Amino acid sequence: MATLARWCFRHRRPVLLLWIIALVGLGVLSRVSGSAYRDSFSLPGTDSQKAIDLLQRDFPAASGDSATIVLHSRSGAPLTDPALRGPVTEMLAKVARTPHVAEVTGPFEQKATGQISSDKRTAFVAVDFDEQGNDLPKDDIQTFVDTARGYDSASLQVETTGQVPAIVEQQEQSYSELIGIIAAAIVLFLAFGSLLAVTLPLITAIMALGVSSSVIVLASHGLTIAEFSPILSTLIGLGVGIDYALFIVNRHRIGLRAGRSPEEAAVIAVNTSGRAVLFAGITVCIALLGMFALGVSFLYGVAIAAAVSVAMTMAAAVTLLPALLGFYGMRVLSRRDRRRLAEQGPMHESTTGVWWRWASFVQSRPRVLAVVSAAVILLIAVPFLSMRLGSSDQGNNPTSKTTKRGYDLLAEGFGPGFNGPFSIVAEIHGPQDTATLDAVVRAARATPGVSSVTEPRRSPNGEAAIATLYPTTSPQAKETSTLLKHLRDDVIPQADRTNTGIYLGGITAVFEDFADVLSGKLPLFIGVVVVLAFLLLIVVFRSLLVPLTASVMNLLSVGAALGVVVAVFQWGWGASAFATTGGPIEAFVPVMLFAILFGLSMDYEVFLVSRMYEEWTRRRDNRLAVSLGQAETGRVISAAGAIMTFVFASFILGDERVIKMFGLALAGAILIDAFIIRTVLVPALMHVFGRANWWLPSWLDRILPRISVEAGDEPDDLSPQGAVTTGIPAAVGGAVPDQPVRQLRRRDANEPTP
Repeated sequence: MATLARWCFRHRRPVLLLWIIALVGLGVLSRVSGSAYRDSFSLPGTDSQKAIDLLQRDFPAASGDSATIVLHSRSGAPLTDPALRGPVTEMLAKVARTPHVAEVTGPFEQKATGQISSDKRTAFVAVDFDEQGNDLPKDDIQTFVDTARGYDSASLQVETTGQVPAIVEQQEQSYSELIGIIAAAIVLFLAFGSLLAVTLPLITAIMALGVSSSVIVLASHGLTIAEFSPILSTLIGLGVGIDYALFIVNRHRIGLRAGRSPEEAAVIAVNTSGRAVLFAGITVCIALLGMFALGVSFLYGVAIAAAVSVAMTMAAAVTLLPALLGFYGMRVLSRRDRRRLAEQGPMHESTTGVWWRWASFVQSRPRVLAVVSAAVILLIAVPFLSMRLGSSDQGNNPTSKTTKRGYDLLAEGFGPGFNGPFSIVAEIHGPQDTATLDAVVRAARATPGVSSVTEPRRSPNGEAAIATLYPTTSPQAKETSTLLKHLRDDVIPQADRTNTGIYLGGITAVFEDFADVLSGKLPLFIGVVVVLAFLLLIVVFRSLLVPLTASVMNLLSVGAALGVVVAVFQWGWGASAFATTGGPIEAFVPVMLFAILFGLSMDYEVFLVSRMYEEWTRRRDNRLAVSLGQAETGRVISAAGAIMTFVFASFILGDERVIKMFGLALAGAILIDAFIIRTVLVPALMHVFGRANWWLPSWLDRILPRISVEAGDEPDDLSPQGAVTTGIPAAVGGAVPDQPVRQLRRRDANEPTP
């Protein structure tokens, strides 16, 4: 690392030029090629996937996605009035000619049943496409929406709703992150006191983010990357990018104030904090790529996109940042620091001040603080126990979207279940299968919670049939999930005595199956990520208890974040403040939050404990090592936590409910992690555990490889014997400078050695 940092510092112009070429070149390529993001759900073995496969084979016209055009009379006249019926008929003829529209069933056709509300003021048009919505070109979807919406007038309201129109309404890259960047800049200025120093983390993070965004766009042509991946990658990359640069710049400034040259300070910063950045970033990538263990292809592209963003921030932190430090020179320090350095000479970092006092307070009351802080976190995590996975419906969209307005009109005119119908799909090989399907339809109609079921339609080759079932409740309602399970487990098996291939599908069923698949594989995923991180920490810190504590703390952080999400987005606590309503939690959100938060929590663990481990290896004094490590990292970890919180919270301002979830969860988790777990709980527990923190069986120590996170810099405040000569504050009440050290050592001496 030292060699790389020195080379980048001395060759700063070529390094900066290479990053600029990468940024501009990849940016141009991504603009020319365009993006090919798409949401692809493939759930082999599930009922919904079997229904899709059967329709694609035998009933292509019904195998694609569908949309609904909702008509509403604003004038109060019935829709059958010639003044309204004429424009509707003309509009439907145009819609039928738009690309990829396979069939249009209007409310005035003879085969249409139940498509006009009882008051004759609301009606819907069923539109079937020849492909799944994720495979349809966005331009063609937009043409369909524009054609229908073009007939909206003062007397006739025309809206489009369903999964297909929602594709073109998905939020593009927004500018809400600018608010987070501005807030981050303010925190950086308070931490550094220098406007020039503030620009370093921002430039590094933005450059890395620009390159990674272009790489993700290009990768979308070869990989299936979900629509929300760019926003999520920006959210993660911006937060970790600023944080990683902050840790290195902070260490660089310490070196400058200690009298080192800009080059040596930069080399030491990258060789120490830069190592921690790489280790933390690799842990984040491992957690993200651990989603491959779930076996759900939808998440593969999301994981890769997020990992690319993190990888680019790591690369920028250890290459671009030392080059920029070469350009900035001594101006990384504030004018006051430079003037003080010139007048008073080198200044060693002191642990005096608020963070040393807080570390001493934690050391004096570790058991009480550990219990109180753990209780607070567990209380916040309580809602997590009632989390319901599923998919929120378009009723949660803002009213500015046509899908939301159409959803509301359907719910008012026909009941909420019309927004999420199920498809009963059957294989037909003879009269017996037809009779069985009819029996299933009759049984379904008699089932509580079912509003209506259409007559079955046969495929052109006669080997498949489909009927549409409308629940009485909305797609995201818990009752709808219960109904789906009841139909599959009880109603259909009882009516299908001949084991005919009858499957219950539809978009609502797809999301329910998706939730079931992820729930079943979640324990494996969590186990893989936790074990890998545990093994890495054992290698780095030569301890069993520290990695175990870190894993438990990270799980607590994730649990608290999900508790906040459930309270707001499922229970509806304060939902109006976030411009949302209560509903289920998207099935993939807990998986991705665990991957992201477990990795990000490990960042703070590494920066905190690596400093403690450095002191432990020199002093073999647990209390002093924990207190010094906490005191010396407290300011930078709190600044980093504040920056990440602001950046993540800025994404709550967007329109997409999923992005709001991620923004709130990540901001809340970082707030809890940085200011409760790393500031109180972890140091308190390490004081309670004492020397047992650093115990490792000798046989295991011999076979493990040796990896150093913080290497290459000997602090100036240590004598060869490890005694503190500077930097340790005088104890309160006028005690001699090393009294805190002696007190800590006396207390630590009574602890048994494991």
